[in-house]
Amino acid sequence: MLLRVFTLLTVVMLAGCQSAQTPVYRAQVESLFLDQHFDTEQVLPAADTIFKLPPSVASEVRRRYERDKLGYKGSHNAHEWLSEFIRERDGGFEYRDHLTRGATETYARREGNCLSLVLLTTALADTLNVPVQYQEVEVQPIWDKWGQFYLINGHINIKLYAPESSTSLTFASRSILVDFLPERAIRGYTSHRINRSTVTAMFYNNLAAEALVNGDLDRAYALIKASLQFKPDFISAINTLGVVYRRAGMDDEAERVYRYAMALPGDHLNPMSNLALLLGEQGRLEEWSQIHRKLELARIRNPFYYFDMAEEAYTRKAYSEAVDWYRRAVKLADYQPEFFLGLSKSYWQLGDRDRAEFNMSRAIKLATDEEDKQRYQYKLKAMKNYAVRSI
Repeated sequence: MLLRVFTLLTVVMLAGCQSAQTPVYRAQVESLFLDQHFDTEQVLPAADTIFKLPPSVASEVRRRYERDKLGYKGSHNAHEWLSEFIRERDGGFEYRDHLTRGATETYARREGNCLSLVLLTTALADTLNVPVQYQEVEVQPIWDKWGQFYLINGHINIKLYAPESSTSLTFASRSILVDFLPERAIRGYTSHRINRSTVTAMFYNNLAAEALVNGDLDRAYALIKASLQFKPDFISAINTLGVVYRRAGMDDEAERVYRYAMALPGDHLNPMSNLALLLGEQGRLEEWSQIHRKLELARIRNPFYYFDMAEEAYTRKAYSEAVDWYRRAVKLADYQPEFFLGLSKSYWQLGDRDRAEFNMSRAIKLATDEEDKQRYQYKLKAMKNYAVRSI
């Protein structure tokens, strides 16, 4: 099978506060940049705007809080009100795993991915002088695929604290966790504090990954530079920089970046995986085999590895084999509708109409894209009509 996929990290965060080695990392990462190969005159979102709301929106939020506070019996601290405002049934904000946006656009759309919603919550908290704390949650990696890219989505949430007051003693110091994933999805996972600079670096890295998927290498490069200004040891962004170079045909520069990332403290499988792909395509098989052995265990945790194997088996009309591969993919990532679509079409080819319809129904329930959902519904309807005609 042709190895053509690069691995990116979109919302995978590094824990901890600003490192004491930041100046060293900054100097090192600056040496990796190659501005002469890219159009760096890009208009990027300003860092001081991504956490902000328009003055009219901020004023409206403050007025609503003051109005609600007057009509509320008992204590109604700003962080408690804000938690309810964000999550209220009518007019609240919803988790949608779409593109990354700043606070203003997320507020207008009333939905966003976890990073977008954290940016929005920060902006609302700043409006009411509510202190916040960001957290990386060590959830199992959520895999996705855009075109030729694998994306790994991590998770971030935010805590709200009672505002400090110079005129009164606040006893409601208990923090309130705001998380847009269901509680059961994060229960039992550990979390680590991260700072606003890291969150800003994540924002720019996410946008860079999205630009890469769209084929805009100049913009992706400029966004990565912005990300690494805020966190120069951000492995996800360094890895993305290597992918940008690779897509630009700058293999030597990409290799240098991957090796730099791998030399930083910790186990960094994504730059290692990308380096292995590069070595394999260059025929440097001895070096490739050394890295490949380390990656073999990591590969079997990638559900799209099994999905690709299933698709290949289906193309060969080996439908029973395809079912086995699709089921392995589902076992690792039962949130991907295309895995159930694959199971459905394979069962249909095997003549198992009940399982085909069942898995198509699962695909419909999981689909977030309306076009995909409608397409799956047409397929399910066609299956049922065929079954009726066959009786």
